[in-house]
Amino acid sequence: MKNFSWRKAAIVATVVPMMALSACSSGGRPAESGNGAAAGQVATTDRIKIALITHAAPGDTFWDIVRKGAEEAAAKDNVELLYTSDPEGGRQAQLIEQAVDQKVDGIAVTLAKPDALKSALKKATDAGIPVVSLNAGETVSAQLGAFTHFGSNEKLAGAAVGQKLAGESLSHPICVIQEQGHVGLEARCAGVKEKIPATEILYVTGTDMTQVSSTVTAKLQATADADAIIGLGAPYTLTILKAVSSAGSKVKVASFDMNAELAQKIADGEILFTVDQQPWLQGYGAIDSIWQNKRGGFTIGGGQPVLTGPAIVDKAAAADALQFAQQGVR
Repeated sequence: MKNFSWRKAAIVATVVPMMALSACSSGGRPAESGNGAAAGQVATTDRIKIALITHAAPGDTFWDIVRKGAEEAAAKDNVELLYTSDPEGGRQAQLIEQAVDQKVDGIAVTLAKPDALKSALKKATDAGIPVVSLNAGETVSAQLGAFTHFGSNEKLAGAAVGQKLAGESLSHPICVIQEQGHVGLEARCAGVKEKIPATEILYVTGTDMTQVSSTVTAKLQATADADAIIGLGAPYTLTILKAVSSAGSKVKVASFDMNAELAQKIADGEILFTVDQQPWLQGYGAIDSIWQNKRGGFTIGGGQPVLTGPAIVDKAAAADALQFAQQGVR
């Protein structure tokens, strides 16, 4: 991975005993997973219960990797992990309230739509339940009562993309947002636009890949001077790549986040690069930090976000990334 000046501010956390570096669970409906004393478990503390509550949308494989990291930390730490998700802010708030009613020992939560979660998170902190945020909402995490946050600085990540595209002499990118109102996605495109002012924003409905494809195709056909297009998640970028082909467009494709298929497309030269926020690490760190807090009162991050990215994966870095993506940890 190439070193850019922005990466000095994006040091991957090494302050917790994390095992590997590693995108949004299949299906956004509530589901419960109990992980605890597994083979190789090293925890000697009493069993605790932690709720992981995300804004995962159906079909977004990113969250499978987040969940895998969380489950590995839960197995190590003697934690019963309760995983639920819903992309709608109000329903995600209800899931937080349910976790409070269950008297969980900790809550790890994504803050894609923080305003919708304020009241529910206050109930959690008022009940003395430690809260950690991950993936989205790093700028409001502390205000909502979380003692730390695991994820990228999304605007910084967007600026990294803009800088990388500018280095490729690309000056008119289209940034495709699959969920309007998601603070993290909006920040990504804002970061790109900060570096390349001509950046256009295109909103699509991420839960309908047919609509994503048709909207992107129409935009490319109507925007002859566009020279790049950016997907904000691996499944969306792969759909965008097909739309570029069907539109007969010559635009270059870049992405955020990663799965094995996208890593292979980078290796094959079909996608320029992606920005990896290392979601496995987000899931692992969020659960492990709550366990560390319960066992010793530790506050990982010292009240500041623990950055898990951005890290650019281009063709030169794709082979190594692909190896880990195939293992499900990148």
